Amino acid sequence: MATFNEVLSRVKADIRELSVDETKARVLDNRSDSPVLVDVRERDEYEQGFIPHAEWIPRGFLELKIEDLVADRSREVVIYCAGGVRSALAARSLVEMGYERVYSMAGGFRAWKNAGHAFERPRVMSAEQIKRYSRHIMLPEVGEVGQGKLLDAKVLCLGAGGLGSPSALYLAAAGVGTIGIVDDDVVDESNLQRQVLHNIERLGMPKVESARKTLQALNPDVNVIPIEDRLDSSNIMDILANYDLVVDGADNFPTRYLLNDAALKLKKPVVHASIFRFEGQVTTFMADDEGPCYRCLYPDPPPPGMAPSCQEAGVLGVLPGMIGTLQANEALKIILGVGKTLSGRLLVLDALGTKFRTMKLRRDPDCRVCSKQPEDIELIDYEAFCSIG
Repeated sequence: MATFNEVLSRVKADIRELSVDETKARVLDNRSDSPVLVDVRERDEYEQGFIPHAEWIPRGFLELKIEDLVADRSREVVIYCAGGVRSALAARSLVEMGYERVYSMAGGFRAWKNAGHAFERPRVMSAEQIKRYSRHIMLPEVGEVGQGKLLDAKVLCLGAGGLGSPSALYLAAAGVGTIGIVDDDVVDESNLQRQVLHNIERLGMPKVESARKTLQALNPDVNVIPIEDRLDSSNIMDILANYDLVVDGADNFPTRYLLNDAALKLKKPVVHASIFRFEGQVTTFMADDEGPCYRCLYPDPPPPGMAPSCQEAGVLGVLPGMIGTLQANEALKIILGVGKTLSGRLLVLDALGTKFRTMKLRRDPDCRVCSKQPEDIELIDYEAFCSIG
């Protein structure tokens, strides 16, 4: 019969260890080829602090979840626990699963702190939040760290209408901590065919107030900020400055162009969409030096009267639900830093044919706005044009 210490000695002889300094040098430069750092401690230990960039998988779940986190078995993995014992046993287990380059950090998190290296403290969620967001927390791409990012995020929804309704509902359900709603309209009976934030008891109520009631009833974690106003050059910079990104559900061209230019000045991502009859479009403008902006596609607004509105041409009620939900998906990916956004691509939905197609969008090197430095961009208030949203 072998004692635990004898077993541990054999395990440590079989696996490879890194010192805390070696781990710091390999992991904290955060290169694309950096090792995956995995914290296998229990919740109460993790809440006391963790190494930056570490992925948290409690030891009891490691074998179940590691393949979702690290699919490539040739990828370098560094495991740590509190003192280096559980991580050694975990490293041997991963080697048995076929992982080729697995290390245990000697001395664990205790040695890391004693060496004076920086560490972070996670957001501590309540038991109610852990239950509410459990399906997010199960996803390795989200987890508790990602859910904390969502709770800390601030998203501005431009419009509480057809597109703003589904996108705001799903952002609130996902736990986006602050949602601003900009709209200067009131609830009308004709809205209820597609604008699912509202109901018949709220006819005549400002849409932003109706939206606030619906979203906070859905998720009390969310701070909903109603902004009963119309964006123009005098207020847009102050409003946008308070948010991380914008979900654009605007129904008129002047607002779209103004939003594009202001977002470029402030370097705010915009998830743009539009709908018309049975067709919807969605894309993302990242306000970086690679992807296009709205003016790369449409340099100038169309002449008045050239673009009929939904009031004139109609829209299938379910269409904004599908497109607005895609907008929410884009916003969540941006906040979490996962997946691939629609920057440089336009996704088009034909609801009658149930067909999606994707078109490439290219940045115009001579664009009159995004080719300029942010401080050189001027904001323009165009006269009202007909909508297509």
